[in-house]
Amino acid sequence: MEGVIDQPMRAFLSERGGFDFCVSEFIRVTQLAPPPHVFRRDVPELTRGARTEAGLSVQVQLLGGHPERVAEAALVAYEAGAPAIDLNFGCPAPTVNRNDGGAALLRFPARIRAIVAAVRRALPPAIPVSAKLRLGWDSIEEIHVNAEMAAEGGASWLTIHGRTKVQGYLPPAHWKPIGQVKRRLGLPIVANGEIWNLEDFRRCREESHCDHFMLGRGALADLQLVHQLRAELGLAASVPRTPVSEAGVWYPALVRFAGLMEHYEESPERTLGRIKQWVRLMKRPEPWIEPVKRARTLTEALELVREAELG
Repeated sequence: MEGVIDQPMRAFLSERGGFDFCVSEFIRVTQLAPPPHVFRRDVPELTRGARTEAGLSVQVQLLGGHPERVAEAALVAYEAGAPAIDLNFGCPAPTVNRNDGGAALLRFPARIRAIVAAVRRALPPAIPVSAKLRLGWDSIEEIHVNAEMAAEGGASWLTIHGRTKVQGYLPPAHWKPIGQVKRRLGLPIVANGEIWNLEDFRRCREESHCDHFMLGRGALADLQLVHQLRAELGLAASVPRTPVSEAGVWYPALVRFAGLMEHYEESPERTLGRIKQWVRLMKRPEPWIEPVKRARTLTEALELVREAELG
């Protein structure tokens, strides 16, 4: 989700309600821990209590392979206002993996434990440290030792994406191993991966036995999905800060997102690129999707959606 769930998108999704918290895009830790201004630049919500303008808590995600440097970065993030730290051991991007980050660590379970433990030691006990994992590098069975290592390192909870690194984003997601980890470790587990609709969610819940769920691409492909899941879980409905229009679905949503991009001083060209990026994640039969991908201006893109939905 790098390049997708940035400040404008977090603002957009949070004002529609339904989520308990969100996690930032990962911040890379390489030779040196990023200074405070990098955290404030990439997670601007830190300057207002680590919350979006709608009040949703934003946790900071770090990605790196060196325990001490990641721990130092976590301390900088905490001092900049991060309410929790999430550690990325799941990103399958080749560039990230070639540089000792993300899913590359899944081949070295002891290093996962070392990184989590170093971050846990660096922070006050009240600050949660969580880990995002895939099932493994090329085998779904690898999750058992990797999850155990993260737990031994002191992770407060684990978010497990139900695919391997080699699998990338190809379906299916394997949710049963997530449930096996949950039963064995007794740690809060967040299930993630391939939840596109209510039926997917029901199967994920049945197979993983989880009580907590993370949405990524599914939240962008269906703006009502998070509310459907809350209802299915018996949670109180959240009241959107910005009323959802009954006239069409996507046109008012995209207009609002474009307005937020402008609010955060993004150019129309940048906004058009973000909308095209968003559209590419959708698994929907909407007639406007392919034309929008070819649109040359933001005005043209929005007009295509308006004509398709509102006539």
